[in-house]
Amino acid sequence: MHLTLESPLDMHLHLRDGTMLTAVAPLSAATFAGAVIMPNLVPPLTTLEQLVRYRSAIEAAVGTVPFEPYMTLFFRHYSAAELRAAQPAIIGIKLYPEGVTTNSAGGVRDLAAAEATIAHMEEFGIPLLVHGESHGFVLDREAEFLPTYRHLARRFPRLTIIMEHITTRAAVELLAEYENLHATITLHHLLITLDDVAGGMLQPHLFCKPIAKRPEDREALLAAALQAHPRIMFGSDSAPHPRHAKEAAGCAAGVFSAPVILPLLADLFARHDALPQLQAFVSDNACRIYRITPPQRQVVLEREPWQVPEHYGDVVPFAAGTTLAWRVAGE
Repeated sequence: MHLTLESPLDMHLHLRDGTMLTAVAPLSAATFAGAVIMPNLVPPLTTLEQLVRYRSAIEAAVGTVPFEPYMTLFFRHYSAAELRAAQPAIIGIKLYPEGVTTNSAGGVRDLAAAEATIAHMEEFGIPLLVHGESHGFVLDREAEFLPTYRHLARRFPRLTIIMEHITTRAAVELLAEYENLHATITLHHLLITLDDVAGGMLQPHLFCKPIAKRPEDREALLAAALQAHPRIMFGSDSAPHPRHAKEAAGCAAGVFSAPVILPLLADLFARHDALPQLQAFVSDNACRIYRITPPQRQVVLEREPWQVPEHYGDVVPFAAGTTLAWRVAGE
């Protein structure tokens, strides 16, 4: 059995920089036509000059493979002139509340003070991508942030707002309230719950932010993905860390899923008789929401077992060592 996907896209990807970038970028470029690149490096991408250099480094890392890095800036106060200059080079601006996740110490502390920049973004048609968590109890952080999404959606009705890596039933339901709200969903949040992370022996390579939630939340995410909800896109939030940073007392947050995404999605959608909806989930919805035309590529998946490596360099992948039912043809 074969499945052909047209220009699959990963709408939320961490590539890091330096040697990690060189190691992981080719793994995403091997199976995706493009990806939205997150800007929370050290230091974060806050200027057009930094962004142009980083894009060049990504292009060097992936080589001649047709892969479009859709770049984002890290949210700060930007003048109208800065945004006008950056607009041709970016797909959006990523807002992190201060300190909520990896490399977000320079994030937003006062949302009211951020609204001048957000108003310019609405004027120029620049999407706002949001890591939507509060600093409350870990299982409640996304739910506590939902009123902020409601405020932004009402305050800026012409602004495209992306609720990144949603994890709860409540976030899925919020999409019905405002037409300018959209969302990404990760592979791992479609497959695991908090019980997989910490229900037995702690599984550090499944620890991420936002943390995996309850079974009913996973079921709501899965239902939305399987029907290719028109305002939901696939975004892996693949976030590599070296093994020593994951298998440590201060475990780094992030799941590295890049090498296994499409085989696991094909298996998941096939098991639910939803393979015809996978194309929209991994490409068509994103092209329409962001109004983009990615490089033309066909990725063929075949129902043939293969074993996931235990590691890629110094990074342990999602589903390491397991045998998957689908594989990318030719790999």
